[in-house]
Amino acid sequence: MISPLEFARIFTVMAPTPLTIPETTEDLRTDSGNSLESRVVVFNCDCHTYQQVIDLFCRFIPGMTPSKAFELAYRIDHEGQAVVYSGPLEHAEDIAGKLAGGGLRVVVQ
Repeated sequence: MISPLEFARIFTVMAPTPLTIPETTEDLRTDSGNSLESRVVVFNCDCHTYQQVIDLFCRFIPGMTPSKAFELAYRIDHEGQAVVYSGPLEHAEDIAGKLAGGGLRVVVQ
């Protein structure tokens, strides 16, 4: 009797090889202007309460919920930073400006 390992080895050797190798293609795009994907990163500053940060996130970040804002505030507090928004450069800069206006340390990447 053949062991399962030996059967797998024999089967692999007997398996037919494809006649053609699929062509690999890459879709490379370069973009410029305000449609570039950007990220807003908020850094820990130990000068705001969780509630203040949550309020700022919910007020200025589209689609933000209090529970998601709390998760981000917790990550910022414990890891030192977090990406709070990803999207078009124009929106990221607007959001970063508003969060900075609320006293948060932010950067757009």
